[in-house]
Amino acid sequence: QVQLVESGGGLVQAGGSLRLSCTVSGGTFSSLHMGWFRQAPGKEREFVARRWSGGATYFADSVKGRFTISRDNAKNTMYLQMNSLRPEDTAVYYCAAATRLVPMTDLYGIDYWGKGTLVTVSS
Repeated sequence: QVQLVESGGGLVQAGGSLRLSCTVSGGTFSSLHMGWFRQAPGKEREFVARRWSGGATYFADSVKGRFTISRDNAKNTMYLQMNSLRPEDTAVYYCAAATRLVPMTDLYGIDYWGKGTLVTVSS
């Protein structure tokens, strides 16, 4: 059974940075397509970024130029580097994994989810 565990969330001031990690166990990490979603209070879960196993990345317009996504296959870990954080980035951030090559820009095709890590950006 594939398990995803996020870490790295916390409280940060606007303009600051955080790096989230997602460690995967129970599967072949290098073959998984990985992504990040977030859910703010009272809102639906939304796409943030994804990195296919082959390396192609894609970002939501709201984070483009501020967030980067990377993965270390040797450590079975994916990262989300978040810079220039804004109060509107406040949300629970979820790690997602797909076994099929799907866009991962919505919930379709996501096979596994982490439990989330809270990011709070103060103004």
